[in-house]
Amino acid sequence: MPSRPAWKKTLYAVWVAEFLAISGFATSTPILPFFLQDLGVHDAARISLFTGLLAALPALMLAIFAPIWGSLADNVGRKPMLLRAMLGGAVILCLQGLVTDPWQLLALRTLQGCFTGTVAAATVLVASVSPREETGYSLGLLQMAIFLGSSFGPMFGGYVSSFFGHRVNFFATSGLLLVAALIVWRLADDDFQPPAVKKSVFRSLLPDFSPLAKSRSLWALFAVVVATQISGSIASPFIPLFIQSLSSDAEAASSWTGLILGCGAMASAGAALVMGKLSWKIGYRRSLVICMLGSAIFCIPQAFVRSPGLLLALRVASSFFIGGNMPAANALIAERAEKGKQGSIYGLSSSFSSGANALGPVVGTAIVTVASNYGSVFLGTAAILAAAGLSTAIVLEKRQESRPA
Repeated sequence: MPSRPAWKKTLYAVWVAEFLAISGFATSTPILPFFLQDLGVHDAARISLFTGLLAALPALMLAIFAPIWGSLADNVGRKPMLLRAMLGGAVILCLQGLVTDPWQLLALRTLQGCFTGTVAAATVLVASVSPREETGYSLGLLQMAIFLGSSFGPMFGGYVSSFFGHRVNFFATSGLLLVAALIVWRLADDDFQPPAVKKSVFRSLLPDFSPLAKSRSLWALFAVVVATQISGSIASPFIPLFIQSLSSDAEAASSWTGLILGCGAMASAGAALVMGKLSWKIGYRRSLVICMLGSAIFCIPQAFVRSPGLLLALRVASSFFIGGNMPAANALIAERAEKGKQGSIYGLSSSFSSGANALGPVVGTAIVTVASNYGSVFLGTAAILAAAGLSTAIVLEKRQESRPA
């Protein structure tokens, strides 16, 4: 039996490692408000303030530092950057389990945003080692690991907190990140070729924005990344309240919320794999447009449903199409990435993604405030997705798109 190609070994190693890393981050994040209470913060206003800062500052730092790490990846290699993100996260999360003051926690969470960013590092490594015709499948499989990790982490964290306390959550996260780093170190291969003219350390740390000046297609694809991230973060904070307005039973509302969010995440995970495989056959550009417009179409009726069951069905459908966005978008970015600039380009993509994650809840709050209706967030999500899908259809050149032989 022929040996498995080296790129597949790297793909599967990064898949397992990224699943563990994302699960780890999602393990400790949901318990932050409760951990603040353990640290002596009991006033509702202070808890809200610290919770908001703990979410916003890491995202802001990630948006600032992602292009820096991406530029460094083009100079020293992609595997070292993935190890940096995982090992740095392991150390910082372990320290968070030892804090005694909420300001210490805030400082370490901010530092976490500076040194982590495993998704961007894993994406550029997988995209660089995968054959051209397998790029969509590889990135879809990686996106599936991200969705599954985001679903598994909170459940695992809930059990850890229940049996061992909130502080142990951070040690569990650190352990998962450490195991992920060991898997990458031992099993992942990087075919990185150092540039002929190597930059100085200082110049390597400077973000490279030159690819954006050369390609309007990249701007369109980054708009897709922003729309996809915002679409997930606009409605999420308001879904529990919307479900509560549909059901008079508080316990039933909680059960429906968990079921809808969990099924939506699973649908996105399945779509990432399925569409990642199909997108090469039907064309990445066409796949992306279909997914963007399909998700917009299924978001619209969610604003008008009157039963949690119908909302569940529509959320699964829209989540499926949203899950197919990123594999096709990342594959198109890989096609348009200049050789030797892949790290910089995916670093910029991660920066846009982090900024969108921070912006989404703000946009959702503004929509709900103006419309005085929780259902309006679904219409706002649909409008953003539709606009990004139409711009993709118009701006991305057909002649640049890969076609199967």
